[in-house]
Amino acid sequence: MKMGKKSIVLFVIAGCLWAFFHFDLSQYLTLEYLKGKQADFSVYYEENAVLAIGAYSLIYIISTGLSLPGAALLTLLGGALFGLLAGTIIVSFASTLGATLAFTVSRLLLRDWVQNKFGSYLKSFNDGIKKDGGFYLFTLRLIPAFPFFVINLVMGLTPMKTLQFFLVSQAGMLAGTIVFVNAGTQLAQIESLTGILSLELIFSFILLGLFPLIAKKSLGIYKGRKILSRFKKPKVFDYNMVVIGAGSAGLVTSYIGAATKGKVVLIEKHKMGGDCLNTGCVPSKALIRSAKFMTDLKNCKSLGIKNVQVEYEFSDVMERVQRVIKTVEPHDSIERYTKLGVQCETGEARIISPYEVQVNGKVLTTRNIVIATGARPFVPPIEGVDEVDTLTSDTVWGLRERPENLLVLGGGPIGSELTQAFSRLGCQVTQVEQLDQLLSREDPEISQMVLESFGRDGINVLLGHTAKKFFKRDGKNFLECEHQGQRIEIGFDKVLLAIGRKANTTGFGLEELGVELTPRGTIQVDAYMRTNFPNIYACGDVAGPYQFTHMAAHQAWYCAVNSLISPFYGFKVDYGTVPWCTYTDPEVARCGLNELEAKEQGIPYEITTYPIDDLDRAITDEAAYGVVKVLTVPDKDKILGVTIVGLHAGDIIAEYVAAMKHGFGMNKILSTIHIYPTLAESNKYAAGNWKRNHVTEKTLAWGERINRWRRAYI
Repeated sequence: MKMGKKSIVLFVIAGCLWAFFHFDLSQYLTLEYLKGKQADFSVYYEENAVLAIGAYSLIYIISTGLSLPGAALLTLLGGALFGLLAGTIIVSFASTLGATLAFTVSRLLLRDWVQNKFGSYLKSFNDGIKKDGGFYLFTLRLIPAFPFFVINLVMGLTPMKTLQFFLVSQAGMLAGTIVFVNAGTQLAQIESLTGILSLELIFSFILLGLFPLIAKKSLGIYKGRKILSRFKKPKVFDYNMVVIGAGSAGLVTSYIGAATKGKVVLIEKHKMGGDCLNTGCVPSKALIRSAKFMTDLKNCKSLGIKNVQVEYEFSDVMERVQRVIKTVEPHDSIERYTKLGVQCETGEARIISPYEVQVNGKVLTTRNIVIATGARPFVPPIEGVDEVDTLTSDTVWGLRERPENLLVLGGGPIGSELTQAFSRLGCQVTQVEQLDQLLSREDPEISQMVLESFGRDGINVLLGHTAKKFFKRDGKNFLECEHQGQRIEIGFDKVLLAIGRKANTTGFGLEELGVELTPRGTIQVDAYMRTNFPNIYACGDVAGPYQFTHMAAHQAWYCAVNSLISPFYGFKVDYGTVPWCTYTDPEVARCGLNELEAKEQGIPYEITTYPIDDLDRAITDEAAYGVVKVLTVPDKDKILGVTIVGLHAGDIIAEYVAAMKHGFGMNKILSTIHIYPTLAESNKYAAGNWKRNHVTEKTLAWGERINRWRRAYI
């Protein structure tokens, strides 16, 4: 039978270890033996220099590679034999080669197993190694008191590159090597290894080991001060924080700043509440609710009601949307935030320096600036787009007359939500998506459920259609698309552009100041939400990477707290558990990985599903459709991600979000009492399916034997 690499390596290691212990080779790696044989070693080296260096190096490499004890003694011997200069060079290369051998063996034998088994737990650790692994390794190598063989084995399990490990190890171990080799030149006077490393020397090495991290931190402070040195710093600041933008991110940032007794000013040029209140979450969900009611009436026979007559005006529905906005508006009002201790300014802000913001002719000096200017709908540069009557998610709320033929360009969450809502309110809707799938970030079968619902609503969904140009003919609007090499013309009254959002980064001083942007056009921020200016922060849609109201509020906490306590400490933003929901019917809610992403990232997973059409409450509500789809670590109940499709999926998923955030799994969900009958029971039944899938045939067989025995004898 052909042996694999791992088997060969294991065989060689086992053989070497057997020989080491069987022949008691450890007796030759004692201080007494080396001191007794020092003269013989020296004579042999003088007569056979090349052979002695080769044999010594080979023994050192093998012992270090196998993580055997004796590296310190061999280093002493190197000093005794070869002197300080030659000994340092020989030991440096031999020890590094041996360490790299141990690193490689650990990687070959264990890394895949460890990463597959614990990859989800190690993600942040792996990311840290990829980013700053050289610093961490150098720090550890500078501290001889730390077991080197542990470093070799652990680093082999990480994504660190072999060449980086070799070079950093050689540089990091050099100081300790010199100390031991120098001590070895006086081998006859050494009584024990403990005498070589005094407490003072160990403490010095620890300080030396911390140097790279201190240097990195100092470099960051230096860069920050250098970029700020071009600007005059006020002796006294008017404010602790100036926040630009009163959307979700800005409101939360200013609230936290004021709640912690900071002096905060919040500047908004348009409406308090930002997109979420005025053009996003609130109005869209109000519209969706009215549209859902119309569909419930249409399906009244399923509830045992023969017929329902309804009269409505499209304009009344749109006015209701405005009424809902007005009702929610006080939550985000100037009056409320003024009472909370925030100074609110209405006007256009302009950043004129890292310490100064101008608004309404006044210059405000501030220790920190937080940019929360949000995003706006992206208008694609399609030929003729300026010649037709276009709408966006910002302007659609001004409609009062129902479009007979509405074209929606975009198959993402915003486009899909509004497509279905306007269709249910009586518009003939055609939705055009360039990709071959709606909601392209979701698993294909999840998207298919939404597509089938759109079909039942009579929506004309055109997938794989690329918009080429808009034009008019005989006073009517048309879009020309390309589909599988053919040109297709689509007529419409109005077109809703819903193909993404663009961060608001221009017009208030960022370009002149030199605040860096990402390739996606958002503001570049670090893990602490800082820009390249250490006292300028950004959060929400303008920073990304997620454009959700709840994520803006999440980031805002870090902006507020970090800006107030910097430079003494800082909290890294946590993106570990980010949930979201698309409010189509059925709703699509997700947190963590889905199957598509797990495959792309090479993360092993198991799938457990529970079809909601089997749920009692869903049946009683005539909502027996959808699924709970959970990804877990193979053979464990740890949740990697969950997607829920169905009525109120955005509410039901909260239990899984809590589980993923706080580290409990499917077993805990299964053992939790859920009220009957509720839609939330679907979580428990999904956990039950997971449990059944993990009861082995062997376990069931033993259960059968025990029960049979108890029936007969007890």
